[in-house]
Amino acid sequence: MTVAEPPVRTAGPKPLLDGQRGLASTVAVYVFVIVPLLALLAAVPFAWGWGLGWTDVVLALVFYVVSGLGITVGFHRYFTHGSFKAKRPLRVALAIAGSLAMQGPVIDWVADHRRHHAFSDKEGDPHSPWLFGTGPRALARGFFHSHMGWLFGRDQTNEQRFTPDLLADRDIVRVDRLFVVWSVATLLVPALLGGLLTWSLWGAFTAFFWAGLVRVALLHHVTWSINSICHMIGDQPFASRDHSRNVWPLAVLSFGESWHNLHHADPTCARHGVRRGQVDISARVIQGFEKLGWAHSVRWPTPRRLEKLAAR
Repeated sequence: MTVAEPPVRTAGPKPLLDGQRGLASTVAVYVFVIVPLLALLAAVPFAWGWGLGWTDVVLALVFYVVSGLGITVGFHRYFTHGSFKAKRPLRVALAIAGSLAMQGPVIDWVADHRRHHAFSDKEGDPHSPWLFGTGPRALARGFFHSHMGWLFGRDQTNEQRFTPDLLADRDIVRVDRLFVVWSVATLLVPALLGGLLTWSLWGAFTAFFWAGLVRVALLHHVTWSINSICHMIGDQPFASRDHSRNVWPLAVLSFGESWHNLHHADPTCARHGVRRGQVDISARVIQGFEKLGWAHSVRWPTPRRLEKLAAR
């Protein structure tokens, strides 16, 4: 089935919100956010002299890279912004890989993010840190809201308005509906591999803890930091209509997403880190897909385009 690629902009008379999450979905959000967070808080004492082996480290790294790139390359640059076009197997693989990050079903994620760009740092933005004012208390409240507080709200972005292209894609709808399956797999597959590689139940448990829960929690907070930190501090070499900024310490962990200012200045650009020394792993992965013939029509930046954006 041939499906139209995601549009650059989404607009229409449909309402911004589409009701509220049901009780089951709300409870699931609390579980998906709080349980990995508790594991992350327990990680330091748990690792002090025991409970962490090289098998756990390798598995955690592998699953962090796969699920993290599923978010940055798949959910963000491909599904949300159409920075490149992908063949069907890659499209489905990116949707599954991003789902392994436990950040919500692909269509929900994309709808929220397109809404964020439509109303960036204004009323209607689901997670701007600037919604409550500019005083110290207001910014503290805004930071928590943009980082993770907004996830606990029950308002649901209208998918018919923001993601009609994905709702028309049967492959993506199927992946979206199986989100619980991917969430279970992202925790149990590392445990299964850890148990097999160490041939022990303890190895299965530590892999579940480190490569499952702690890995998910770390990736959660790196992703959420783009919403919060990268809209509050950092430099702005390119003109955008919001507070998006570059925060270099997050560049490697976020696979290049923290070069956030250029992204908001030119959302469909496949590369976010465009200046010398700006590491952008996601862009390198897209480049690899392009060379393999799995991706095409990549929206790479041009010197002239960057000059215009900087001049503004």
